Amino acid sequence: MTGPVLVFDQVRKSYGDHEALKGISFEIGQSEVVGLLGPNGAGKSTLFQIAAGLFAPDGGAVEVFGLDYKRHGSDILARLGVVFQARSLDLDMTVNANLKFHGQLFGLSGRLLASRIAEVTELLEVADLLKRPVRTLSGGNQRRVEIARALLNKPDLLLMDEPSVGLDATTRRKLVDHMQVVRAQQGTSILWATHLVEEVDHADRIVFIAKGEVTHTGTPAEILKTTGAASLTDAYVALTGGTDAHVEKVA
Repeated sequence: MTGPVLVFDQVRKSYGDHEALKGISFEIGQSEVVGLLGPNGAGKSTLFQIAAGLFAPDGGAVEVFGLDYKRHGSDILARLGVVFQARSLDLDMTVNANLKFHGQLFGLSGRLLASRIAEVTELLEVADLLKRPVRTLSGGNQRRVEIARALLNKPDLLLMDEPSVGLDATTRRKLVDHMQVVRAQQGTSILWATHLVEEVDHADRIVFIAKGEVTHTGTPAEILKTTGAASLTDAYVALTGGTDAHVEKVA
């Protein structure tokens, strides 16, 4: 395909009287890394769940790879990788068993599956943990296994909702570097939802949302120029009124 891999067009979603999304519109191009940045409660996770096909919007439209979920859900999911905010591994299975089960859902088997498992676990630096039950791992290592799992099918689009939950500063820094490798080697587009500014300061574009609305969008350089801020952290606070911006720098 030559068009955008993900399009939100005036997406709205409410829970009772609470309007979580108020007409969100933006798109992600091929091989583009977009940071979805906003304070807790801004609507990031709701938008993420709609992008992953878990929820349908109340209004507006979502297209993934030029397709809609109603008619082409299985086609979309086959090309999608997802890292949920909540943990979703089977704690009683080994790391290898978790990865094998997930890979088989995508039709992977035999040598190809073994090769993919080796590839993603080396990238995320958890290859030495393959034989261990997940419940024996630290929270940070469990998180890295979940990210490895999301890469097994070499997704064209990777959705990551607060992927660094449970990771220390050094591992978060490595995660940013790993995702740049994935984008460079596989051409994967990435939507990275977070409220930690340092995770997306190398993104191609950043979309700021607050109270269910897009407040600003642009490259990091454009955001800094628009706000006159000295750093993206300062720009974050200025544009969203956020008070939970993480100030530690990755680079």
